[in-house]
Amino acid sequence: MASKATSIKLFTISTPPMRAFHLTWMAFFICFFAWFACAPLMPVIKGEFGLTMAQIANINIAAVAITIVVRLIIGPLCDHFGPRKAYTGLLLLGAIPVLGVAAAQSYESFLFFRLLIGAVGASFVITQYHTSVMFAPNVVGTANAAAAGWGNAGGGAAQALMPLLMAALVMMGVGEKFGWRAALVVPGVLMLIMAVVYYKFTQDCPQGNYSELRAAGIAIEGGKKGGWESFKLAAANYRVWLLFVTYGACFGVEIFIHNIAAVYYTDHFKLSLGQAGMAAGSFGLLALFARALGGWISDKAALRGNLNSRVTLLFIMMIGEGVGLLWFAHADSVAFAVIAMLVFGLFTHMACGATYALVPFVDKRALGGVAGIIGAGGNVGAVAAGFLMKGMGGNVQQTLSILGMLVAASAVCAIAARFSPAAQEESALAAA
Repeated sequence: MASKATSIKLFTISTPPMRAFHLTWMAFFICFFAWFACAPLMPVIKGEFGLTMAQIANINIAAVAITIVVRLIIGPLCDHFGPRKAYTGLLLLGAIPVLGVAAAQSYESFLFFRLLIGAVGASFVITQYHTSVMFAPNVVGTANAAAAGWGNAGGGAAQALMPLLMAALVMMGVGEKFGWRAALVVPGVLMLIMAVVYYKFTQDCPQGNYSELRAAGIAIEGGKKGGWESFKLAAANYRVWLLFVTYGACFGVEIFIHNIAAVYYTDHFKLSLGQAGMAAGSFGLLALFARALGGWISDKAALRGNLNSRVTLLFIMMIGEGVGLLWFAHADSVAFAVIAMLVFGLFTHMACGATYALVPFVDKRALGGVAGIIGAGGNVGAVAAGFLMKGMGGNVQQTLSILGMLVAASAVCAIAARFSPAAQEESALAAA
């Protein structure tokens, strides 16, 4: 019977694990691109709808709020239906509001579609779930982090490419008011195409699809009793909630920066839309390697030490992120702001990778529930950051300063998630 992959062979798609690996990061890239396609165009959209900073804050909160609920649900759905069907369904349904936002005619309709678009952020949980069931413990941290990191780069690509796409359409004679709308159609169409590809070319686990395995009487490792049981098991585990907090402090900050970076660079440093997009895009494009680096270092640390080596590494990365974020908040020139953003961004992406390198070892019986709850933590962090900015009267600089201190403080949760010798032995046996 087929087993989990013990190595990552990047230049092949001949095996189910590697097909899942490549298609899941591609699907996540497209979802992330669609999720943040609006962000770099906000200076233009702000002008068209006459938006206030409070309304922009509401839009940023809406963009990540519904993802909390969908992430909590999608993990157990993966356990029940399998990641193949879950991803296909999310891509098809998520394309509707992505296309819908291009037709928005008012602040209220734009806010509504922006809220619904947030559901595609749950694609992250499916990505982590699918790689977790396809790869063995010796490489699962690297596989999880690489797939998620390359997918996350879709956010950076959106920051850099959406203004260029809109500019190209304007140069072709399309008016600016229609240009941003036409540009937003592109990610919606890509999601529909990816839904077909994912359904056709992936399978749920190395042995096959969940529905076929259950029909043959073969046990499935995650959430054996179904989605709700998976969620309850995960919710009862205190480590899940500690990592919920750390993920809120790293991925939550990442999402927040994606949403506000372009506006911050245009308002605070007076950059053009294209310049701000390139500066903001550099943060997201760090995900191409930084998140994978975090997972890879976590795997190496565990091989040389033990499961708690992964925990210690996460603690160090969270401290680095907090300090870097404070530097970014107080940078007084564009050059220093970009450098600081890249430094704290490196730690942020690596911390995300290190967090999900721990996920497969928390509770193997409830992988979907664990992945879903911790993933939701990222969006809770982003929503909290959005409300914080709103409470600061839209002052991004003050918000970033407070976030830096909160992130550094949250590193304590990483240390608190340490595993006892008995728990380490149990996790090692369960993950084998």
